Amino acid sequence: MLLAFIALLALAVVIGTGVFLVSLVRSEPRQPSTPAAVAPAAPRPRAPSREPARAPSAAAAPRTARPASETAPEAAPPEAAPEASPDVATLRIQSDVPGAQVFIDRQFIGAAPVTAENIKPGTHQLHASAEGFESVVDTIDVTPGPRDISVKFREVRLNSAIDVIHKHAIGSCRGRLVATAQGLRYETTNKDDAFTAPLMALEAFQVDYLEKNLKVKLPKGKQFNFTDPQGNADRLFVFHRDVEKARERLKKGDTAATN
Repeated sequence: MLLAFIALLALAVVIGTGVFLVSLVRSEPRQPSTPAAVAPAAPRPRAPSREPARAPSAAAAPRTARPASETAPEAAPPEAAPEASPDVATLRIQSDVPGAQVFIDRQFIGAAPVTAENIKPGTHQLHASAEGFESVVDTIDVTPGPRDISVKFREVRLNSAIDVIHKHAIGSCRGRLVATAQGLRYETTNKDDAFTAPLMALEAFQVDYLEKNLKVKLPKGKQFNFTDPQGNADRLFVFHRDVEKARERLKKGDTAATN
């Protein structure tokens, strides 16, 4: 009996101790636990729609390209060429020999036909040259504004003059020989000796350098023997040379200038 009582008492002590420990553990504060990161759920694949495909609407239809005439902007009108200054001249130079080299005041302008712009008014020297022809040198008076100039290589130009003495059988007279492409003219106060004759009509036109004499014979007329007032044969020679060049060109068919 006593043993049974002791056993019950020991059991009661054990049970009471267990209850006390359990209550002690529950009374301690619990630390909040950090929730674990939850991965987002993967989206569920959608089942393909079974609806019939719709025809594209008019708004989604591709636009038809408009004609170029409708879309291209109108072309701007060409800009007008700047007008030349009213204080200068514009020279349009042509030649009867294409490609002639043109110079103004020794400055190369170009090959004819060519335009020389911004030329100051005043006196200028025009020089043109072409292979196989004599150079053309002319003095031009330029005024403001446009001007056309024609260089004629195939035109015979001559403007030469010399003071002479004509020896008569008895005595002599002074005068001046003037040669142009139109003819030879002797100007003198002695009306009986004055004459004018076409270059191609002269029967004789010769220079004697040693005698310092220039012989001229008119068609079916009299003969003249001209000398230089200072006895200079060089001037007679140069005058004769220039006139003979013009006569040779006229023989070839070149036209005489109307100077």
